[in-house]
Formats: sequence, C-alpha cells, structure tokens
Amino acid sequence: MKKWSVVPAVLFLVCFSAVTLARDDRNRYSIEEAMNTQAAKEKLNKGYSFQFGPDTQGKIVTNHGEVMVNKKTNAFGKTDRDACNWVFLSAMIGFQENIAKQGGNAVVNIRSYYKKGDFSSSSEFECGNGAIMAGVTFIGDIVTLEQ
Repeated sequence: MKKWSVVPAVLFLVCFSAVTLARDDRNRYSIEEAMNTQAAKEKLNKGYSFQFGPDTQGKIVTNHGEVMVNKKTNAFGKTDRDACNWVFLSAMIGFQENIAKQGGNAVVNIRSYYKKGDFSSSSEFECGNGAIMAGVTFIGDIVTLEQ
C-alpha cells in the first residue's frame, strides 16, 4: 500500500523536472562587462578590433566577408550572467580565429543572431539561457581597417 502512495509524488517530480530542464530564456547582457572580464583580457588579441552594432569606427580597406559564430557552454552551477559572459568569450575567440585565417584586423557590424533572431546593439548582446546550457550566435564582417 505504501508503494502506491509514493507514485503520485514521483510522477510530480518527473513532470516538474522536465519543465525545469526545458527552460529557454533569452537575456541581454553588457558587452563592456563581458569584454572586461579577466579571461577576456588574457585571451583576446589586443591587435584586433571587435565592433558591435551598425556603426563602424575606421575606414574599411578590405571586407573579407560575413562570418557566423555559434557557441554553447555548460551553464550548470553558474549564474546566467557568468555562463553568458563565458560563452561570449568563446564566440569572440571564434571571431579572432576567423580574423587570423582571413588576414583581417577587425570584426565589424557584430550582431546577435540567437535562434535566428537578429538583434543589433553597440552595448548589449543576446544570450540563450537554459537549465544546463547557455549559448550565443553572432554574425559579423571580417575586415581590414585602415591603420
């Protein structure tokens, strides 16, 4: 008889945990804050420029083409902000690798494209937060700026 009284509790927990794991929030975070983390200061090449939003600072000498970076990270045990700052850095490293491959010195017109939702801002980026993962997708133009 005790066995049957436990069944509703177990079913409730199973249903509740499935809803919790299905979380898929979109949040916006500060680009400046993400770029100023200690990890970003250590891992990003100071010779490259990353420009968010539609306004380009400097004259474009060569446009090497548009690139998309899509990165995910484990968010377990992290705040949404910490997970998004970490995955932001992964995306910037992805852009940095593309700059090096294509011979440019900057990425301009960077915009968020999480789940194909285009969001352009010079101060914020969009990040998807789930129960166990966080992710960003960015699109930008690899260019050589006049120096």
